[in-house]
Amino acid sequence: MKVDILASGSSGNCIAVRSENTTVLVDAGIARTKIDKRLLDVGIKPTSIAAIFVTHGHADHIKGLPIANKYKIPVYAGEDEWKSIKNVDPELQAIKRTEKILELNDLFIDAFATHHDAYDPHGYTIRDRAGNKVSVCLDTGHVDDVMIRMMSDSTVYVIESNHEPKMVEASQYPNSVKSRVLSDVGHLSNSQTAGALSRLIKGMGEQIYLTHLSASNNLPALAEMTVVRALLKRGFKKNIDYKIEVIS
Repeated sequence: MKVDILASGSSGNCIAVRSENTTVLVDAGIARTKIDKRLLDVGIKPTSIAAIFVTHGHADHIKGLPIANKYKIPVYAGEDEWKSIKNVDPELQAIKRTEKILELNDLFIDAFATHHDAYDPHGYTIRDRAGNKVSVCLDTGHVDDVMIRMMSDSTVYVIESNHEPKMVEASQYPNSVKSRVLSDVGHLSNSQTAGALSRLIKGMGEQIYLTHLSASNNLPALAEMTVVRALLKRGFKKNIDYKIEVIS
């Protein structure tokens, strides 16, 4: 499978995952016209998108969902998350329940609950018939054992590494925003992400994408270094046992 991260961060998130025969999007958080262009830039025809899977209904994840109306693409989200998604035609709205596998051509899509201040936030796993597996875990305040179980044995991990807590504390954010970001329903810190990956990576050549970095409360080099050091403690070396890329 091939993963193309079309957008990442507080300004918008959109990920394309494709097998030999099927392409799906996870989130559509940038303008529809930008999604069209970025799909074409990576060789994907917008008309070929089989489905869109929404992690949650915050604007930076759903802004471009009118692309579904234009191309008649079904959109899947948690049942309660539809309370906050208003820009999809009713006939295209579908419910994706956790731990209920959806077969979509040659892809198998599952969902797991995440921990964010949304109605029914999800992460997703996408597997093909060859056994390749992509896990997408974006906005979440922490990673629990069920999430680890669902994401385990992936060949690709797309996971947020949002912030460095000391930078958040020293930032100009209001205290209410600081508390939200750092809470159990906020965003993953670099060390939380490193901890989760330390439980997931097995040194089988997995690809890691660190995403959704805060522009003001993180640094790409810091996010990467935190994960690399944690995995080195497990005996895994960058570019030998796994690969890592920071998307900022």
